[in-house]
Amino acid sequence: MPAPILRVAVPSPVARLFDYRNPQLLDIPIGARVRVPFGHRTITGLVLETAEHSDYPSAQLKAIKKPLDSESLLTPTLLHLLQWSAAYYHYPIGMVVQTLLPNLLNHGKAAKLEQIQRWQLTEAGKTATPPSNAHKQQRILNLCQSPKTDALLREQGIAKADLKKLEQYGWLKAESDYSLPKNGENPDAPHKLNAEQQHVMDKINRESGFRCCLIDGVTGSGKTEIYLQLIQRQLELGKQCLVLIPEINLTPQTLSRFQARFRQPIAVLHSKLSNQQRLQAWLLARAGLCPIVLGTRSALWTPLPNLGLIIIDEEHDHSYKQQSGFYYSARDLSIVLAKQCQIPVVLGSATPSLQSLHQVAQGRYQHLHLSKRAAGANMPDYHLLDLRQKNLNQGLAQPLITAIEQCLAQQQQVLVYINRRGYAPTYMCHDCGWICDCPHCHAHQTYHAEDKHLHCHHCGYRQAVPNECPDCQSQSLRCVGYGSERISQILTDLFPQARILRIDSDSTRGKFTLGKMLEQIHRGEVDILVGTQMLAKGHHFPKVSLVAVLNVDNGLFSVDFRAAERMAQGLIQVAGRAGRAEIKGKVLIQTHHPEHLILNTLVTQGYAGFAKVALEERELTQLPPYHFLALLQVQAKKLERLQAFLAQAHQLAEPYCQHFAVELLGPLDAPMALRAGFHRGQLLLQAPKRANLHQVLDAWLAALNQIPKRGIRWQLDVDPQDLY
Repeated sequence: MPAPILRVAVPSPVARLFDYRNPQLLDIPIGARVRVPFGHRTITGLVLETAEHSDYPSAQLKAIKKPLDSESLLTPTLLHLLQWSAAYYHYPIGMVVQTLLPNLLNHGKAAKLEQIQRWQLTEAGKTATPPSNAHKQQRILNLCQSPKTDALLREQGIAKADLKKLEQYGWLKAESDYSLPKNGENPDAPHKLNAEQQHVMDKINRESGFRCCLIDGVTGSGKTEIYLQLIQRQLELGKQCLVLIPEINLTPQTLSRFQARFRQPIAVLHSKLSNQQRLQAWLLARAGLCPIVLGTRSALWTPLPNLGLIIIDEEHDHSYKQQSGFYYSARDLSIVLAKQCQIPVVLGSATPSLQSLHQVAQGRYQHLHLSKRAAGANMPDYHLLDLRQKNLNQGLAQPLITAIEQCLAQQQQVLVYINRRGYAPTYMCHDCGWICDCPHCHAHQTYHAEDKHLHCHHCGYRQAVPNECPDCQSQSLRCVGYGSERISQILTDLFPQARILRIDSDSTRGKFTLGKMLEQIHRGEVDILVGTQMLAKGHHFPKVSLVAVLNVDNGLFSVDFRAAERMAQGLIQVAGRAGRAEIKGKVLIQTHHPEHLILNTLVTQGYAGFAKVALEERELTQLPPYHFLALLQVQAKKLERLQAFLAQAHQLAEPYCQHFAVELLGPLDAPMALRAGFHRGQLLLQAPKRANLHQVLDAWLAALNQIPKRGIRWQLDVDPQDLY
């Protein structure tokens, strides 16, 4: 008999389930949605428990309005992961549910698959020849060599009217069904693996059940080919595969490789999809109609009833950690999910996180190494360019300029990496030293020359460029420092015949802009690429022989203890774009600190040497992965309220920290103490044992929740990747 009490997770900051009466004794399964009254509203919640009795008087309990689902929306393992992650990250379970479910399901839309329209060539279309000036028609025919959905064609800039016109010509036909189309009749054959790749494959496939395998492979070592062959084996066993990638920008190229290899439908999930697209892909995967799910961190929450393998590419990337609201790590939760499902999880990177390397040392992860590039290409040579006491040509050393000239003379491509966008990071008065700061943040505004404005990259504030200094009225205003926009202009002046392309978040704002730029590069229509971290990973540029790194020193001296790790990963990743084919690669690194231990170790001993030194430093300083952190982030419009709350929070935490041997640091200003008009501070908890840290958090957060907010915002970040 159905239980009379339903315990429901609702989107509320209160960290508990809410009891509701089930007066009609409806049979509502765990994991189904219900419409419930909450305050003065009716909202959607998820049933997570049932009970015969409530701890609250029956008269105080409201009844559910109506059920929305006749079966659970989630797999049992995903239900368990939902509850586990809410407890681990100390985040309200109803808010975790809101993160997990597609937005339309959170608003009560029926969890019902809708038919998908797909377009394919007719027999006449296969031999059709559009007029020579009908470029769009030819492009559509090329795209529809294999069936394409409406949504996919829209993403390629194809309007419905264009498709209808070709349908009238008898060249295209439309079909509708519930599944995604297969990817073509003639998939690419698997590549022959070299000895190292085959060894890795054999190691992963040798055992069954849960294991975490770290593929530590140099750039170009063929990790993706291993992923593809691992997936093929799971598909042959009738299993589903989840593949996570760190950034949306990498989705198109990864998807194209998967589509070329597999005939089976592939569901793609990332934040740029429309609500309806996301819901449809989520439901298709839940129904088992998509054996492969590819996406960014949120794809973790896709219910896959027959999951056989999880792959996390570029596992070191900090994009896997959500940086607002529910601060979860998709990489870490993927490992928890794989353990629940008793399946393998594969982590891949050319620059593994120090956390993963520590887990290898502890015997928890299996370490699989790829030391050679798959196609036999050589690794690039590294050279440090000492900038001290040197005359620079607009920020560029003469040896670098000479090297670029030589590459261009040999018709090879050059990649110039500067991880800072805009024209100049500082705009100042040469006479009095005034600097244009953001009025809402403790940060300088960046000058952008293309649209002649000053822009705060932290809060988004923009203003026109002043004609004179507001302090001394001098007109001697100057740009200080270099961003990608300025470097691009400098290179244009130095090499007027070169075709220069800048790729950063400013130049790729259009929906299809990045894809078109990458096509230009691959067609050989670009001589010099200038870019930020958007170019650092995942891209294959076979004609690039020289990589220049301009701002490496920024990562050597930072308040963030992870800055050196990220600098090393970024440098190795971008260096890996050089010499990917038969061309020998060279990496030139400009620095004012050529003797720096970390930089020297990285250049002479590679990432493995750097990681060894960095892990030794972390152990000495009792930092992750040897100790465990939790960060209480607090912000307020009024500084005195912030300070009062932090003092009270510190006072509440002290006895718990002393009892459980947890170190309490702070109150401290955040590294950026004012951002978007909010004063920001923090308390940091540091513990040698994870269990001790969570015992403190359980008790402390219960006490913190009793403090009236009064203009205060606070949130907890467990295992923080950024120190706020």
